[in-house]
Amino acid sequence: MFALEQIRTPRLILTRIGHGDLDDLVRMYADPHVTATLGGVRTAPWVEQYLQKQIAHWDQHGFGFWTMRDLAAGQFVGRGGLRHAMIEGQVEIEVGYGLMAEFWGRGLATELALESVRVGFAHLQRPDLVCFTLPANLASRRVMEKVGFHFERDIVYAELPHVLYRLRKTDVTPSDAELSG
Repeated sequence: MFALEQIRTPRLILTRIGHGDLDDLVRMYADPHVTATLGGVRTAPWVEQYLQKQIAHWDQHGFGFWTMRDLAAGQFVGRGGLRHAMIEGQVEIEVGYGLMAEFWGRGLATELALESVRVGFAHLQRPDLVCFTLPANLASRRVMEKVGFHFERDIVYAELPHVLYRLRKTDVTPSDAELSG
């Protein structure tokens, strides 16, 4: 398996998203608490189409979203990683994440985001990365800030107001060497 297709963090196993993840993703996107900041509850056909897009992203670019599983128990935690996103006419590389509600508040989104930043800078040699969320999603904004992202501006994404955060590789300090490779 290619190096980026499966990664271990202290508490997670991150695996290239694939067809076998459909049932877990359907369950995730059916939860109104989880999807309150992800565009609302989605149908199984919508999730299947979403999954196909994520698989195609990996095929085209050699990176993308991972499925997150608890390293100890193998339980589905969520999905996230790096992907291309069109932001106001500009292609950006987004660090994105979505977790099942029972895993909120444990620092797992931060753990995934840190690993995504490390991969983005060290393996993909990106000069910068972005994150964005709905303005009221304070938990996601805290994750972005913990990882080092800084608020850049308000944007419209998917016809909704969002806040855009950015992290430049040049912003990573020597004490953050694990992020830059």
